[in-house]
Amino acid sequence: MSERSVSRQQQEKRWYTVFAPEEFDRAELGETPANEPDQVLDRTIETTLGDLTDDAGANNVKLTFRIGDVGSDAAYTEFIKHELTRDYLDSLVRRGASKVEAYLTVLTSDDHRVRVQPVAFTTQKADDSQERAIRQRMVELVEEAARERTFEEFVDSVTQGRLSSAIYGEARTIYPLRRVEVAKLVLDAHPEEVAEEEETAVDVDEDDVDV
Repeated sequence: MSERSVSRQQQEKRWYTVFAPEEFDRAELGETPANEPDQVLDRTIETTLGDLTDDAGANNVKLTFRIGDVGSDAAYTEFIKHELTRDYLDSLVRRGASKVEAYLTVLTSDDHRVRVQPVAFTTQKADDSQERAIRQRMVELVEEAARERTFEEFVDSVTQGRLSSAIYGEARTIYPLRRVEVAKLVLDAHPEEVAEEEETAVDVDEDDVDV
């Protein structure tokens, strides 16, 4: 391909300004180039909560957004993942103490399916029964928080630290805790995808019934 052809292709590309969802105040995430609007769809943008809020203390929180809508010169995203950096999580580990993790999938009140990983750090070494009790309480509180909130509200409670604070307040009665965090939150399925899976499951169950 000649240099002239390459130059022409570059000139034909349009730059789209990428914006965060409304729950993140439509903050500008950057720009992305494309020849056609459809090429922008489903691209992912990663940033930190610190960059969005001008708070350097929140740079340990990584946020991922996916482009779902494109205008004439703008691209609009949806939130798909919250994750703490490995360096930050490693810094919370102390010798002679326990790290208690839970992995669960929950449905929000508006039927978004979300994978969540809460983690608690104790002040000293907890025994197995205490770790199980802490893990169970974390699971109960995450399930309750999701059940009572829309996806947007649930994400807000995680990114603003309210869910981890609630878990800390409850679980520390089981064993003294130093810190609680939500290490990861991932959007697993939209409501329409959840509904479709449920319909498919019902169809399979009906096919299994002997007539």
